[in-house]
Amino acid sequence: MDSVHLGRSGMKVSRLCLGTMNFGVLTDEKDAFRIMDEALEAGIVFFDTADVYGWGVNAGRTEEILGRWFAQGGGRRERTILATKVYGDMHADIDGPNREAGLSAYKVRRHLEGSLRRLRTDHVELYQMHHIDRSVSWDELWGVFETLVAQGKAYYIGSSNFAGWDLAVAQGEAKARRFLGLVSEQHKYNLNCRLPELEVLPAAEALGIGVIPWSPLDGGLLGRGALHPADASRTEKNRTRIEAQRDRIEAFARFCDAFGAPQDVVALAWLLAQPGVTAPVVGPRTPEQLRDCLRSLECRLGDSELAALDAIFPGPGGAAPAAYAW
Repeated sequence: MDSVHLGRSGMKVSRLCLGTMNFGVLTDEKDAFRIMDEALEAGIVFFDTADVYGWGVNAGRTEEILGRWFAQGGGRRERTILATKVYGDMHADIDGPNREAGLSAYKVRRHLEGSLRRLRTDHVELYQMHHIDRSVSWDELWGVFETLVAQGKAYYIGSSNFAGWDLAVAQGEAKARRFLGLVSEQHKYNLNCRLPELEVLPAAEALGIGVIPWSPLDGGLLGRGALHPADASRTEKNRTRIEAQRDRIEAFARFCDAFGAPQDVVALAWLLAQPGVTAPVVGPRTPEQLRDCLRSLECRLGDSELAALDAIFPGPGGAAPAAYAW
C-alpha cells in the first residue's frame, strides 16, 4: 500500500481511506470488525468516521463500534490514523440550545470529549469540521482548535464540504495566528461530480491542503450494479438519477467492459490518478466490497483511457476563471 503526506503536514496516510458510515446501520458489528481487520492487514491505516454516524437517535453508534474494535488490542489503535468529525446534531437533550447542527468552541470541546469516550482513545489524529459554519468567527474556532492540538487531543485539523473561498479564509486566519490551520478537505468528488475542479481543488493545492474525496461512486451510480442493482431499496432511491443519466452510465459500463475492470474499480482508479487527491474514502458494506476497492490500487489508466472518461464525464473545463472566462 502506497502512502502520501496529508496535505502539507508531515503525517503520511494510506492512498485509500476506510469510511465507516455504514457500520451499525447497513453493516453489523461482526462484519464491521472483519472489514477493519482486513483493511488494516491490507495497509489501509487511514480510518474516517463522524460523531453523527449511526444517525438520528443512534448518533455515535459507529464511533462506539470502532471503540470496541480498538479495545481488542493487538496494536489496532496504534496502527490506525483515526479521523472523526464535528458539526451535526447529536440528539442529546443535555446540549440544550447548543444541540442543533453548527460549530462553536463549546460544541467542538464537548463533542470531541464525547467522541474520545466512544472511540476509547485519548486522541484523534485528524479532527474535521463536518461542514462550514459561517456564523462563527475564525478567532473562536482557531482558538479552540489550537488548544486541542496543544493538549494532544487532536494532532491535525481538517475540514469537509468547504467552498474554495472558505479554505482561503480559514488558512489566512490561521497564518495570522502562526497556526498550521487545515491539512485536509473532505469533499464530494467523483467522475460524475467534477465541480470541485473549478475552485476547491486549485485552492487546496495552492494552500497545501490534501483532498479526501467522499462518495467516490456517487451514491452507487458509478458502481457495477447501477443499472441492475440487487437491492430493491437502492433501485428506487436512484431510479430518477439513473434515468436522467442512463446514456452516460451505459457508456461508462461499455468502457469498463472493454477496459476489463468493473465500474467501481475504474471510478476509484480515476480518482487516484487526479492531482491533489490524497485518499478517496471508500465505504464498503461487506468484506467482499473492501476487496474490490483494493483492486483499484492496481488499476492503471493511461492517457487514452483518461481522455475517454473525460468524454463520458466532462468536467467543468479546468480551474476558474479560465474554465469560463476569455
